[in-house]
Amino acid sequence: MLGQFVISLREGLEAVLLVAILVAYLKRSGRAEEVPYAYYGAIAALFTGFAAAFGAVAIYGGLEEEQKVLFEATASYLAVAVLTYMILWMAGKNVKEEVESKAKRKFLWGIALISFVFVVREVFETVLFLTPFAARDLHGTVLGAVGGISLAALMSFAIIKLEYKLSLRRFFYVTSVLLTFIASGLVGYGTHELVEFLEEKGYESWLFEKAYDLGFDESSPLHHKGIVGGVFAVLFGYSASMEWIRVFAQFGYLLVFLAAVNLKYGVLSVKKSREVKEVTE
Repeated sequence: MLGQFVISLREGLEAVLLVAILVAYLKRSGRAEEVPYAYYGAIAALFTGFAAAFGAVAIYGGLEEEQKVLFEATASYLAVAVLTYMILWMAGKNVKEEVESKAKRKFLWGIALISFVFVVREVFETVLFLTPFAARDLHGTVLGAVGGISLAALMSFAIIKLEYKLSLRRFFYVTSVLLTFIASGLVGYGTHELVEFLEEKGYESWLFEKAYDLGFDESSPLHHKGIVGGVFAVLFGYSASMEWIRVFAQFGYLLVFLAAVNLKYGVLSVKKSREVKEVTE
């Protein structure tokens, strides 16, 4: 549930914050009559997202057991691809400037469209990211998503009230690091499911053999399906046993993209500090 909570918090914050900034900009620029259209677009995006979520659940429920394994593997890899792109894309973005630049033109349904695009993008990403989790734990995924989105809404309005004095950059950096761990876990889970599918098809390889096995059975709280291990499994990709190919894929991804996130935020910080220094001199 914690992994689902973090994903929903991050995506929910982006969606609600974008709409809140759009509304604040319209009010400050004397265009309060256009504010309802921003809400219309956001509401339409939510309904579209709910339809996508129900569609994903319906498709999964209608699959055979072998197809479900392949579906979970594919959904995990697809979620990782989009999640990775989103993490790296967000680094260096000035959210406030981007929203206000798009809202400068005055046309009512255009405001609704801007709001719709902002929100539906985040909703689709959230549905995509949560699909592998929902396939394993629908109840925990729903609770985590509701909790994350609720907190995101509170944080977004608090940020608007504080006039952006809170460090969004620091928030996105910390959550980017945590999401990188979650994404690496999805790489590992997707690889494990793919191995199961290939073995059922008769494929064999030394890469499919166990790299290690901690010896915990499923009744143990330290197993990756147990109470304690399950938390670490979602947040950090922990598993009581792993195939060699999963070790290479999961930890290879983690090392590469942890370095990429830190490099991206680090380089941007250095660049920003240099620009500030040049202006003050």
